[in-house]
Amino acid sequence: MTFQQISQRGKKYLKTGQTLLRSVQTMTDLAIAGQLKALADDCQRRAEKELQANRRRAAYHIKSEPIEGLHRAQR
Repeated sequence: MTFQQISQRGKKYLKTGQTLLRSVQTMTDLAIAGQLKALADDCQRRAEKELQANRRRAAYHIKSEPIEGLHRAQR
């Protein structure tokens, strides 16, 4: 997943997840580290969902655009 392909919301999820993962790596309290890791994983899943939603919206937009010349030929 590249940073340019995802929306602002997806970028925020991804950045939050990356920040949480960096924090987890330096923690000594394993219980808190585990909870933060789970939260980071959730942020990653949300970023991926956002990317998929953007792709679906783009595909729908492409399908819904009229094809140039098609309407003229039908007239």
